Amino acid sequence: MDKSWITKPRNSIEYERGVRRFIDFAFENSLAEATVCPCLKCDFRKKVTKGEMYDHLICTQFPKEYTLWFYHGETEVGDPSSNVSNSDASNAFDDFNQDSIHDMLGDAFGTDMHWANKVSLESDEDIDGVERVMPDVADAAEFEELASHAELPLYEGCTRYSRLSFLVKMYHIKCICGMTDKAMSMIFELLHDAFEHAKIPSSFYEAKKTILKLGMNYEKIHACPNNCMLYWGEDKEKEMCKVCNRSRWKLDTKGGEIQESNDGNIRKKVPAKVLRYFPLKPRLQRLFLSSKTAEAMRWHDVAPKEDGVMTHPRDSEAWKMFDLKNTSFAEDPRNIRLALATDGINPYRSMNANSSTWPVILIPYNTPPWICMKRTSFILSMIIPGKKMPGNNIDVYLQPLIKELKELWNEGVDAYDSFEKKAFKLHAALMWTISDFPGLGILSGWNTYTGHACPSCNFDSVPFQLPHSRKSCFIGHRRFLNQRHRFRLNRVRFNGEQEFRNPPKRLSGLDILEQVKDINVTFGRKEEAKVRGKRRRGERAAEGAKQWRKKSIFFELPYWKYNLLRHNLDVIHIGKNVCDNVIYTLLNDSTKSKDHLNARKDLKALGCKQDLWPDENGKYAPAIFTLTNKGKKAFLSTLKNISVPDGYSCSISRCIDVDNLKINGMLKSHDNHILMQQLLPLAMRTRSYVKKD
Repeated sequence: MDKSWITKPRNSIEYERGVRRFIDFAFENSLAEATVCPCLKCDFRKKVTKGEMYDHLICTQFPKEYTLWFYHGETEVGDPSSNVSNSDASNAFDDFNQDSIHDMLGDAFGTDMHWANKVSLESDEDIDGVERVMPDVADAAEFEELASHAELPLYEGCTRYSRLSFLVKMYHIKCICGMTDKAMSMIFELLHDAFEHAKIPSSFYEAKKTILKLGMNYEKIHACPNNCMLYWGEDKEKEMCKVCNRSRWKLDTKGGEIQESNDGNIRKKVPAKVLRYFPLKPRLQRLFLSSKTAEAMRWHDVAPKEDGVMTHPRDSEAWKMFDLKNTSFAEDPRNIRLALATDGINPYRSMNANSSTWPVILIPYNTPPWICMKRTSFILSMIIPGKKMPGNNIDVYLQPLIKELKELWNEGVDAYDSFEKKAFKLHAALMWTISDFPGLGILSGWNTYTGHACPSCNFDSVPFQLPHSRKSCFIGHRRFLNQRHRFRLNRVRFNGEQEFRNPPKRLSGLDILEQVKDINVTFGRKEEAKVRGKRRRGERAAEGAKQWRKKSIFFELPYWKYNLLRHNLDVIHIGKNVCDNVIYTLLNDSTKSKDHLNARKDLKALGCKQDLWPDENGKYAPAIFTLTNKGKKAFLSTLKNISVPDGYSCSISRCIDVDNLKINGMLKSHDNHILMQQLLPLAMRTRSYVKKD
């Protein structure tokens, strides 16, 4: 085929005729309505229709180096007979929609499937001066094997699925429907037995060996059941815990090691506890293998900013301070900034099963807020198992992650930028953690169960416990107000005293390091004694109420002590607790209301709000927020009759019991947020059923 028109001016007749011939050739070789456009603007990254490609190539010059049209079905220069429509294998390639499978292989191995089909992996030559990126030699065998599975029809004559696309589809169904491994194995056994002519694995174990080569794998790290240590690194071959001397393996009632057999009837010891760790480096590298994602990873640096408005963590003081402290890291906008979030969950559907599993999630903040806040952008780092939460021993399980984070900060990792089409050295940093208040204590080491629980006040707080409710109370919050704020002088609405103190000093990471420098902790949970006496109230506090329980493992990161904001609270989680307290107090729930006899006795002990004190018989006057039965019914009826758009929140009306004046069921954190922020003000818009102030 004559391709001399490529070098002709765009306004010439030869160029226009050549463009038409190229488009006819490209779409003859594709059964799809769109194919990749070679214009300099699209740069083979965008699929367009026939008319759109014509407009692009007339308005933008055809790339002069693109003389071998391998993206559009040509295998040899000048050989128009290599038409994809005349090739049965290529027909199958298009018919069972292998483009997405090939793109997935490209993302997993960092190469281009279309190019890999034309060029040997072992060849180091470039075509037409264009740099190409091939997988590492160690991955070449796996890549070639998966590429063959991607081209192999599921059975002879099948034009809809290849062997690989079928396995990926089955694995996708398993994940979406929450199917167990046993259920998948039974399905594969049935399909393998029923369709012997098809290339279907005989078990899910065999299928998973193929799937895991796509990069969906993780590491199993054995752990001491008492959370003392991990069997990894130098301790990988140990059989007994070096702290508590407990066996690495599960033991039966007689003290013997439990063994189980696999499909090959080989009996193996069963580990007592297993940490599932997902390596971070390959997941960060994969973010740049898609050109669209690679471009989005620069958003925090190139997107316009609005002064005085915080729309993204990049607008925060902590982000800007981090850039000032680490200028070399901030120079490359592709370097990834991460947040770490964790909390305990019950993995079982039955709430009767007592278990606390802790997933650790990483959130990359480089992308815009409408991307980085989506669940699909979260990176699962590890799953910490256990019937009990790890507590202060969570640092034991964070060791592999901290090790990778230090390597990503110091040495970095080689990555390929599909947007700029060149390799670079990728670095990453952990900006802060996100958790609820007890989780903050677990991650930071600050004891949140004492009178000094406030991490902002540190040791500058005044411990106070309500004498009758026996709850720790933090009544120094007015210190953070402006010195001229009227609330500082208001006795009636607060604790009966005026507040003149300055706000506490904001402690830096260096100040925290100075406080914890002499703390040495041996991690692990001691074996509980079989015979235990009754513990008297206050005995645990007397044993040792150390405010710092450990030096956090995050201080091993070289930049952590300079971070302005190290630990964040999950506001929506705290908002759920606040919303529950407000709702149940308004409804005067007998068990969950915060307005009860002991609370009124505490007011009397504090000497404030005398009109709310109880009398000698335990009777007390209603507060200004107390609802009558008529008011409760009107309040709940309003909530029950409110309709919200689909997906806005759960059907809150189903939880409303107007007859019994109750709210039944468990609302999620998001539903509580909607209830408190949007629906509660609407339901309380009239004060006809509330006592006037």
